[in-house]
Formats: sequence, C-alpha cells, structure tokens
Amino acid sequence: MNLKQKAAEKAVEAIQDGMKVGLGTGSTAYWAIQKIGERVAQGLHIQAVATSQASEDLARELGIPIIPFDQIGRLDVTIDGADEVNEQLVLVKGGGGALLREKIVESNSDRLIIIVDESKDVKVLGTFPLPVEVVPFASEWTLEALRQTGCQAEWRIQDGERYLTDNGNYIADCRYGTIENPQELEIRLNQIPGVVENGLFINMADQVIIARANGQIDIRNK
Repeated sequence: MNLKQKAAEKAVEAIQDGMKVGLGTGSTAYWAIQKIGERVAQGLHIQAVATSQASEDLARELGIPIIPFDQIGRLDVTIDGADEVNEQLVLVKGGGGALLREKIVESNSDRLIIIVDESKDVKVLGTFPLPVEVVPFASEWTLEALRQTGCQAEWRIQDGERYLTDNGNYIADCRYGTIENPQELEIRLNQIPGVVENGLFINMADQVIIARANGQIDIRNK
C-alpha cells in the first residue's frame, strides 16, 4: 500500500453512517474515494458532493450517491489532499486544478481532513508553485499583476494549450520560493481584479494526516 493510500484509508475511518461528505480532487483524494466506495458497497449510507468532474465521475462509478448542491445543505466532513502543509496547518492546494471548487466545498464543511504523504509536510510554504485561478478576460494584465507580488508566474499548460479548470478559467502557477506570510499574500492576491481564487487554504484544515515512509502515521489537529 502506498503512503497516499495509507493516509486516505485512515481519514475515511472518520466517515459514519448518515453523513454528508465532500470528496476532494487529486492523486491522494482518489484513494479516499476508492475506500469510501468500498465502504458504501459494504452498506455505508452517505450523501456526497465532489470538488471536480473527475472525482464525481469516479464516485458515480463506485456507487457513491452524488447529491445536487442545492439539496445537500452543509457537509459533515470533506476529505482532500494538499500540495504542501506546514505546522500551522496552512495548505497550498490546486495542483490538481480544482482549487476554487475545493475552497467552496471545504468552506461549507464542518470538518476538513487533509491527507498527505511526508513529502508534502514542509517548514515553510512556497517550494510548490502556488496555483491562482484567473478569468480569461484580459488575463495577461492579471498575470502581470501577479508577477508584481514577487513571484515568477506562468500559465499552466496541458497538451500544448492553456489548462482550463472545470469553471473555464486559467491557472497561473506562481513560484515564490518561500511564502513567509501566507495571510498577507492571500489578501494581496484576492485584491487583484481577474483573480478568482488562490491556492492558499488558511484556517480551514481541522486535521492533517501524514503518512511516513517508516510506516508511521502522524496526526496534526487544529
């Protein structure tokens, strides 16, 4: 069993019968969805929403009941991965391209459990480029404004084209090297017209589950 799978299976233990569950996106969340699907097949009753089309498709394949957002109300728990996490439980997310939907779903969840392998556990954020979702209109101006915040910002490219999110927006990957003050940076980014959302998740994670190569699982609580 790989480390991501180990962390994911630990997180899924928190899901109980009757819960409303948010399904994350990305390579670690994939394992959580697989495990939830297994438990649903064994008789677990839940209702779920997904943070991306890919996760929704996977959930449906596995028989997890997906409920429309206007019918589900507030969620009990969301399980998702992260690209970086520090000791204060501040996250960088969006490597999978779903940061806006993730932030919406996770803001409407009573509990957010983040699952990572030890490579994502950092002292200082910023080694992983910070994803920022940008509207296509006049996007070059927005990219220039992002560069003014002190980063190297480049459009995310997939198959030779600009990557498009499920919302039809672009992602700028912003390399800061180190992010010493995430709170301050988040405010600066959100003040730029054309920025839809950024990949800093501050004061959102309630628990981080870290799987380590030595077989240990570390749990960090808010």
